[in-house]
Amino acid sequence: MTNIYTTRGTADFMEQVKKKYPDEGMILMHGSGTSLLIHETEGKSVFQTPHRYEVIAELGQLQDQGFFAMNNVPVSDEGKPVFEDQFKKNYSKMADAQGFVAYRLLRPIGSDTYVILTEWTDARSFDTAQHTDAFKEAYDTSQADALAGPAIHMFTSAPYLSLYSSFQDKDA
Repeated sequence: MTNIYTTRGTADFMEQVKKKYPDEGMILMHGSGTSLLIHETEGKSVFQTPHRYEVIAELGQLQDQGFFAMNNVPVSDEGKPVFEDQFKKNYSKMADAQGFVAYRLLRPIGSDTYVILTEWTDARSFDTAQHTDAFKEAYDTSQADALAGPAIHMFTSAPYLSLYSSFQDKDA
């Protein structure tokens, strides 16, 4: 089973952690006033207090140079099976989008917030892809809502998007 662990901090500190473990294949990304370090592994994380996710669907290989979109979706316990089924079926629709690199559907461990992680060659590719039919189909939750029915409250709060780049803005 593959897991993804994340930790946040200053760019300098995250760079030190990455350099300390060069064989771990970590990805350092920057955005929203913070830096995020991702560790994808079948083993344990080297992070002291990580957020942990189980990879339940994947496409492509994450690269250490790119643009990353993390759709954070808080899902209720009763909504989890329907949500997972929906996103396991539809994620491959983005594979042919120009600039698409990789996809991970991450089940939270110790939280209710799933992460739909996509990597793109650049921000422009992500922006362009958001307006395609394939992207809209991949993120369409109306089927999941219909399957869940009125008795199931699928989402515990509104989803939110976090954007990161592997390139640090030196002016920030």
